[in-house]
Amino acid sequence: MNLPFNDPSAIVEADRAHVWHHLIQHKSFETVDPRIIVEGKGMRVWDITGKEHIDAMSGGVWTVNVGYGRERIADAVRDQLVKLNFFAGAAGTIPGSQFAERLISKMPGLARVYYANSGSEANEKGFKMVRQIAHKVHGGKKWKILYRDRDYHGTTMGALAAGGQDERNAQYGPFAPGFVRVPHCIEYRAHELGLEPGPGFGVAAANLIEEVILREGPDTIGALCLEPVTAGGGVVPPPEGYWDRVQEICRQYEILLHIDEVVCGVGRTGAWFGYQHYGIQPDIVTMAKGVASGYAAISCCVTTEAVFEQFKDDSDPMSYFRDISTFGGCTAGPAAALENMAIIEEENLLENTIRMEERLVDGLNRLAERHDAIGQVRGKGLFQGAELVKNRESKEPLGEKEVGAILADCMAQGVIVGATNRSVPGRNNTLCLSPALIATADDIDQIVEAIDGAIGRMLS
Repeated sequence: MNLPFNDPSAIVEADRAHVWHHLIQHKSFETVDPRIIVEGKGMRVWDITGKEHIDAMSGGVWTVNVGYGRERIADAVRDQLVKLNFFAGAAGTIPGSQFAERLISKMPGLARVYYANSGSEANEKGFKMVRQIAHKVHGGKKWKILYRDRDYHGTTMGALAAGGQDERNAQYGPFAPGFVRVPHCIEYRAHELGLEPGPGFGVAAANLIEEVILREGPDTIGALCLEPVTAGGGVVPPPEGYWDRVQEICRQYEILLHIDEVVCGVGRTGAWFGYQHYGIQPDIVTMAKGVASGYAAISCCVTTEAVFEQFKDDSDPMSYFRDISTFGGCTAGPAAALENMAIIEEENLLENTIRMEERLVDGLNRLAERHDAIGQVRGKGLFQGAELVKNRESKEPLGEKEVGAILADCMAQGVIVGATNRSVPGRNNTLCLSPALIATADDIDQIVEAIDGAIGRMLS
């Protein structure tokens, strides 16, 4: 790696003095240097000291799906920016039109793409659509939005109101009314729900959603917003039968189904979208992160034609969707997204994701045979978690300090691994892995080996 500057210490000190980092307690920077990442290629990144790391988190937050250093994406963005960098979303652009058509071709049953620039914002758009439909169609009723314990939908105030992670929400309330929590569906912790694990758990967990609907009143519920696989709340794939029953409940009570694909979307689970594994038909789908693999900011709120049609009514000057996302008008996002999608297709990365899922899960399960600290391995595609416990019988979670020590050990080995972080009180005990869809068998083995050594040293 060739450093693009002469004085690394000056960069570190400028960062320490002026940058406010995400999700970091800055008190630590009084004694340690902030981490500065300067270059990436494929699955690897280099920090300002020149140290190489294999990135098992796709940019730290499940984003760089096709890996670093993709010149064709950068070239497409550069060419588009020179031609037209931006125009407000009240008008169309060529890359915006092209990507919308390409995206919809991967999402049977959906029809319309609303552009924004972050996952939080995309979810806010969905929530606003539900609220406006409540006023336009239901006489002000059906305005409540259900969300699930442990699910996360973003960091803006509306998204936090729909946030099932109490440590992410703490100290930011009071929140907007009308957001109602439903229980999680973690079979490993079925006892928290008063349910038994095993056959029938998925349907029983979904029925808990119906209990909330009946308690609140079906005529007050406009939408149910769920991640297809719970992400930052512990990497929780749905139990068998869960999604079928959820879809049935939504149709029975005329509730819009909003699927948040910000993490799972665009190949992460081995399908274009996570919900497509489960045979359901959502009304609203939101996405960001992997849409352009972090090469440009873009998010999308995608709806059915039926949802869109409810805003086509020129008899009322207030009836259209009166919303704007300034940077939803940037052309870099859809230009990057077109190339990103082409790379996934041309390099058969969905198929590679499925192959590498098998290797990663097998590797983690072998670790579970050796380390009692691994209570459960779970996930979908190249999106896997290992829940860590002090005791397998009681399932008492491993402490955050111990989990942090495992992450630090992996980092020292040159492997970047994630974990649930300031999310669920007493439950921030899941290692999170989301390597890029380009991962090779050697990459997977290196990641597993690093975790193996880190857990072994932590327990010794």
